[in-house]
Amino acid sequence: MKKLTKLFASAVLISTLVGCSSNTSSNEEDTIYTIATDAKYAPFSMEVDGTYQGIDVEILAAIAEKEGFKYELTPMDFSGIIPGLISGQLDGAIAGTTITDERKKQVDFSDGYFESGLSLVTRSDSDITSVNDLQGKVAAVKKGTMGSIYAEDNAEQYGFTYEYYEDSPSMFLAVSNGTADFLCEDYPVILYSIATKTQENLKIAVDRLLGTPVYGFSVKKGENAELLQMFNDGLEKIKSDGSYDEIIAKYLETE
Repeated sequence: MKKLTKLFASAVLISTLVGCSSNTSSNEEDTIYTIATDAKYAPFSMEVDGTYQGIDVEILAAIAEKEGFKYELTPMDFSGIIPGLISGQLDGAIAGTTITDERKKQVDFSDGYFESGLSLVTRSDSDITSVNDLQGKVAAVKKGTMGSIYAEDNAEQYGFTYEYYEDSPSMFLAVSNGTADFLCEDYPVILYSIATKTQENLKIAVDRLLGTPVYGFSVKKGENAELLQMFNDGLEKIKSDGSYDEIIAKYLETE
C-alpha cells in the first residue's frame, strides 16, 4: 500500500517549447513533439504558480533529457487525450492512462511506468463500506477513465446510477457537497488529496476495486514508434540510475 510523504518544496519547471511539430519537420534535431498531460490530476500533473509539476510531468522531463528530444507539454481534460492522439493533434500522452486491451485497439502503449489502483471514495460521514452498500446511490466519475468504465460495467449489478464530470476536482466537489454519494478515482490520486488536506471531508471506503492497473505513455496506433521507443529507453535509464525513484519519492512513499 502506498502512503504519502511530504512533498518536496522544489517544483519542476517545464518550459513550453514553440516550434515545428513532429509531423512537420524532417530534421530529427528540430522535431518538437506535442505531448499531452491531464490538466488536473495531482500528484501526477498539476499547475502550481503557473507551471506544471507532478509525477507524470517529471518522468517525461527526465526521459526527454536522457533521450535528447524536445516537446511541448499540452495540459488538457483527460477525455480529450485519446481522441487527440487518434486525430493526430497530439504526438503522445502521459496522463495516468491505464493500459487496457480496449485502449490498445486505438493507441500504442509504452512499457508500464506506474502501478496504480481504483478506489471507491465517500464523504467521511458515509455509511458505505463495500460495493454491497451502493444500492440507490449516485456515483461521480470522470469521463473516459477506469472509474467511468467501472461504473458503466457495474451500475446495474449493484443498483447505483452515475454522473459524468470533466475532472477530478469536480468529482471531489460533487461528493463533498452531497450531489453524489461516492466517486471512483485512482488510488494514489485520492490518497494524495486526502493526505495533503485538500479533501479533508472525504475518505477511502474501498481501496482496491480493480486490482493493480498499470499506467503507460501512449501514441497513436501505428505511428510515432520512435517516440515510443525513446520513452521506453529513457524509462529504463531513469529506473537504473535512481532518478525514477527520486521522482516518486517526492509525492508517494511505497512500503
